[in-house]
Parts: sequence; C-alpha cells; structure tokens
Amino acid sequence: MSANGAIAEAIKEENRIHIIDFQISQGTQWITLIKALADRPGGPPHIRITGIDDSTSAYARGGGLEIVGGRLKMLAQQFKVPFEFHAVGIPASEIQVENLKIQPGEAIAVNFALVLHHMPDESVGTQNHRDRLLRMVKGLYPKVVTLVEQESNTNTAPFFARFVETLNYYSAIFESIDVALPREHRERINVEQHCLAREVVNIIACEGVERVERHELLGKWRSRFAMAGFKPYPLSSYVNGAIKALLGKYSSKYTLEEKDGALYLGWMDRHLVSSCAWR
Repeated sequence: MSANGAIAEAIKEENRIHIIDFQISQGTQWITLIKALADRPGGPPHIRITGIDDSTSAYARGGGLEIVGGRLKMLAQQFKVPFEFHAVGIPASEIQVENLKIQPGEAIAVNFALVLHHMPDESVGTQNHRDRLLRMVKGLYPKVVTLVEQESNTNTAPFFARFVETLNYYSAIFESIDVALPREHRERINVEQHCLAREVVNIIACEGVERVERHELLGKWRSRFAMAGFKPYPLSSYVNGAIKALLGKYSSKYTLEEKDGALYLGWMDRHLVSSCAWR
C-alpha cells in the first residue's frame, strides 16, 4: 500500500505510465492501483506493466507470467483502463535495459518489493548485481522507485550473529501468525512450510552463492541508493494513516512507525519490514 501510494503521487499528472515490477509474483499489488487510477479526474492514464519473475515462481502460481498478465488485463478492461502487460521471464539479476522495452514519452515507476535481498552483492563474488541494478534503474530516469524489504541483517553477518538474528526475526513473524491463524490451518501450514521454513534453512545452512536470502537493514539500502545517485522521495502521510487503520483490525501488537522518510511495520518491539521511495 505504501509503495502504491508513492507511485500514484509521482505519476498523478502523467498520461502514459510504465511500471517495472522486479518480482511480480501473483501481481496482486497492482489490483488496487489500477482501480484507483480508473477514478482519476480527466480519465485514467495508459498503464503498461513489465512483470519480471523467474521460473521458480511459476510453480507457486500454477503457470507462467501469462496468468498474471491475463488477470490484470481483465481487471483493466472491467474498469476501462488502457492497459498493456509485458512479461519478462528471467531472473531479476540478469535483467538488462533492452529486456524492459522502454518507450519514448512514458513515465517510469520501478518497484522493488522483497526482491533486492536476493541479488548477490560484493560479498558474494565479483558480480555485484545488487548495485548494478540500481545504477541501471537510475539511468532510466524514473519518476519514482519503491523499495520494500525485510528489516533484518543477515547478508554479511558471521554464522553465530546470523543465527541469533534469524531466531529473533522469525520468532516475531511466527508470533504474529499465531494471532491470526490456528496451527492446524492449511494456509498457515503452507506458508510456514513452503515460504518461511525455506528462508530459515537458506539463511542458516547455506553459504556463498547458495545463500540467496541476504537481508540488509534500511540504513545499508539507503547507502546503496545514495551511491547510485538517488534521492529520497516522501511517502504519503494519507496512505500511511490508512495502513495504520487497517493494521488495527488485525492485532494491536502490530506497530507502524514513520521515521526519516520511511515506514516500518513491526510486531511489538521488533521492526519486520521497511518501505521507502526514491527518485
């Protein structure tokens, strides 16, 4: 919601919009944005979404990116929004400018939602895709770039520190799930088994290129974005207020903190996810 709010604000006067999503997954993030832009005074803009995802997500989806594109096209038709979908079925770390098919006259918004921590950096090998992607995106002159990441420090931490950090972080995650769903609930079992357990195993048991879950704190992401030439873009206080109201319906133990232009979602005294925007 915070990323969509920043994108909507940055492109509010544009007629042709190109959203580049570096890990589109099911594409559900864009449903609310398409609906919101449909009601824009003067009529909706032309929206083009480039959805990037590798083959590993196809299994969870039950098929390729055409499923996501078809779903979003149907929604756009329903709300009378001019829409195109461009599927790029390769890993985000391999993306080059030519894969994005940039067109003249379009306003670009880039979305990095829970994906950059999968990119290898200078601590893994000579190919630092984490910073390469940021420099490449800066060269597109986007109106806004949104970043959502886990607020955890497991990238370069030695084993024992990484173990303790993972224990504390995922304990908070499991506690928050415990409030929402009983332990025998099928959806909860699927999430814990296929998502969270795999992440924990990868962080603890793997090293080198095999360890793909490499989280960094927002302070480090700020340094990377600044080095690539970006400046902070303010999040919408109105949207932040709406998120806070929504969180209250789940549990009073969720926290939402606005600090230094970023938004932190937490559980009790632990930050879990941070959201910010750049341009």
